[in-house]
Amino acid sequence: MSSDPRRDWEAVDRYLTRLLAPADPVLDAALEASAQAGLPAIQVTPVQGRLLQLLACAVRARDILEVGTLGGYSTIWLARTLPPGGRLVTLEIEPRHVEVARANVERAGLSDRVDFRLGPARESVRRLIEERRQFDLIFLDADRPGYPDYFRASMELSHPGTLLVADNVVRNGLVADDSCDDPQVTGVRRYLELMAAEPRVIGTVLQTVGEKGHDGVAIGLVTG
Repeated sequence: MSSDPRRDWEAVDRYLTRLLAPADPVLDAALEASAQAGLPAIQVTPVQGRLLQLLACAVRARDILEVGTLGGYSTIWLARTLPPGGRLVTLEIEPRHVEVARANVERAGLSDRVDFRLGPARESVRRLIEERRQFDLIFLDADRPGYPDYFRASMELSHPGTLLVADNVVRNGLVADDSCDDPQVTGVRRYLELMAAEPRVIGTVLQTVGEKGHDGVAIGLVTG
């Protein structure tokens, strides 16, 4: 191994991707279309997409909520797990992102399973609460300052057995730095505090390293 830990992380990520999440024409096309449209390359990695897929399968999700669509890469990973009649609702504030994601999802043959909702996520989740929707898996990958609000909303949109998954919660280790007042960090810190204090949720965080640097994913199970 090299003397550069970051180089080692990336090499392991590439190895794991080749082994466990090999090239997929549909997913590769979604990444290419997103790049050509100028969308930021901040989607989950292939091995993280595989993790989302495994989690959705583990809870036998029929209804999934995704907060933060971007180009629809993670949307495709999740929507592929749905059984006949299953639905994924994905929330996105940027019209251009929805346009690209909709085309990517259509190319993947999943349009009948995905409900795109354009607008601020805080407003969209309020409408879902008014609709009395409940989800088997909720995946957060959006504006980190909004994570506390999304956690509170998730508790109203869940049922016992719902899995809560939140990406980018370690922030290169800054989440543990009390002196850091960056809203991107304080938002995820408050999310984790809310999860830890919620008696109806059992939660943990997995730190991750790889192509996206040092970060982590929070996973919570709603138990009551």
